[in-house]
Amino acid sequence: MPEILEHLFGSRSRSRILRFFILNPGKEATIAELKERMNVDGRRVRADINTLLKIGFLKQVVRKKEKFFSFNESFPYYVELRNLFIKANTYPQCKELKKIEEAGRVKLILISGVFLNYDKARLDILIVCDDLNRAKLGKAIEAVEAEVGREVRYMAMTSDELNYRLDMMDRFLMDVLGSPHDIVVNRVPKIQKFIFSLRK
Repeated sequence: MPEILEHLFGSRSRSRILRFFILNPGKEATIAELKERMNVDGRRVRADINTLLKIGFLKQVVRKKEKFFSFNESFPYYVELRNLFIKANTYPQCKELKKIEEAGRVKLILISGVFLNYDKARLDILIVCDDLNRAKLGKAIEAVEAEVGREVRYMAMTSDELNYRLDMMDRFLMDVLGSPHDIVVNRVPKIQKFIFSLRK
């Protein structure tokens, strides 16, 4: 689906800018912030911003000689575009999730929240990983956020910490495992049985 939207809206840059502002109404951003957040070329961002200003999708304010852009709430096709981008955010369309596996010996990746359009979720991603490289995980999460157009709430823990929390029936973890979710990676044999037991 992301590729379809990129072709539909002309570029990856424009698709990601549209998604960001549609899914974060009320948020303001500069071109520099969008370039960093969207992980796209700055010149392309500037051209796309100008196009979106011309059609009334964005509005602009200037503070201390710096331009800030935000979604124009009176844009007539907001509801239709929002529904389109929400559908495009769902797993397995999010390709950047695979980058999380480069952060260490990943045992479990569980997704909920933004990926399943489940607003009540306490987390978007639960990661169980041994020998975790925090820098690589940070870059992977940034890539996911650039693709889905939102900040992603995630938790990372080791296998030992997962086992301890399961044994202690940690309330937060029970809420996460008992809520709607999908499992992207599972190398924890007992996790499916544990989730099944929560649903009884």
